[in-house]
Amino acid sequence: MNEPLRPSSLGEILDHTAQLYRSRFLVFLGISVVPTGVILALACVAGLIAAWWNVTGAQSVSPGAGTILVVLFVLGVALLALPILLAVSALAAAAMSHAVSLIHLGGTATIRDAYKNAGRHGWRYIWLYLMQGVFVMAAPITAWIALALLAAGVTVLAQKAGMGPSADTIFGSAALLVGIPLAGYGVWMFLRLSLAFPTAVVEEMGAWRAVKRSFALSQGTKGRIFLLFLLVAALNWLLSMAVTVLMAILVSLIPGIDSPPYVQTAEVAMPLIVSGTALAVQALVKPVYGIALVLFYYDQRIRKEGFDIELLMQQAGMVPEAQPLPEAPPWLPAVPRKAQVAEAEPQPGEPA
Repeated sequence: MNEPLRPSSLGEILDHTAQLYRSRFLVFLGISVVPTGVILALACVAGLIAAWWNVTGAQSVSPGAGTILVVLFVLGVALLALPILLAVSALAAAAMSHAVSLIHLGGTATIRDAYKNAGRHGWRYIWLYLMQGVFVMAAPITAWIALALLAAGVTVLAQKAGMGPSADTIFGSAALLVGIPLAGYGVWMFLRLSLAFPTAVVEEMGAWRAVKRSFALSQGTKGRIFLLFLLVAALNWLLSMAVTVLMAILVSLIPGIDSPPYVQTAEVAMPLIVSGTALAVQALVKPVYGIALVLFYYDQRIRKEGFDIELLMQQAGMVPEAQPLPEAPPWLPAVPRKAQVAEAEPQPGEPA
C-alpha cells in the first residue's frame, strides 16, 4: 500500500480496484478460475455421460425405464454437484478476501497461500456461504412459493364461484404484487450481507458474528455497493455478448458449415461454446467484486471506527500486542489473567 488509508468515494474505490487487479492480475484470476474449473469439469463429465446415453444407453432399455434413469441421473448430479460447488465457491470467496486484504495493506499473496488460509477455517466459510444463500434466495423463494400456492387455491375457489377469466387475472396480479417486494427484500438482504466474507476473513470471526457485523458495517454504504454491482453486472453482460458474437462469427467462417453433418455438430457445440464463454467471462470479472468489497469493508471501518488511526498506531508500536497466557501444567487449571495482574502488582507495605 503506497498511499495512507483514508475515506474513499465510490469512484476512488473503483479506481483502486482496477489498480489492484492490474498489479496482481494472475493471482486474482487464478483464485477465481478454481470454481470455474470445477464447474467445467462437472459439466464435461455430465456431458460425456449424456452423450454415451444418447448413442448407446437409450437403445438398450425401454422408454419408461430410460425416463426413470434420466431422472435419477439428474438428481444424482444435482446431489453431487451442489455440495461441491458450495464448498468451492465459499473457499474461493474467502481466498479472494484474504489475498486482497494482504495486498491492500502492503503485503504479498499467492494463490496457494490464499486457499491454504481459507482451508484452515473451511467449514466456517461454507456455513457463511450457505447462510447467505438462505437469507438472500431460499427464504424469499420459499415465501413466494407458499403465497403463490395460496393465491392458486383462492383462484380455484373463485373459478368455482363462476368468476371465470377474472380469476386468472387475480392470480397473476397477486403473484406480481408478492414477487416485487420479495425481490426487493432479496436485494436488500444481499447488500447487508455483502461485507460478511471480508469481515469473517480479516477479523477471523464465526459465521453468525460476521453476519451481524456485516449488518452494522454496511449501514450507510448499501447504495454505493448496489451501484458497484450494477456496473460490474453491465460489464459482465457486455463482455459476454462481445465474446459470444465473436465466436459465432468465427464459427460461421468455417468452410462447409452449412452442410448437414456440420449443422448437427454446430447445434451441439454452440451451447457448449456459449456456456464456456460465459464461465470464462465470469472468472475474469468476478475478482472485481471481491476486490471492491474488501475495499468497501476497510472504508467502512475507517469511517466508523478510525481503522486508519489504529493501523498507524500499530505500525508506530504504540499499541502493544497482547501477550499470550503461560501454559499451566496438565494437572492444574490455566491461571486467569486477573490473577496474574494481581500477583504482578505490589501489595501495600511490600517493596515495589
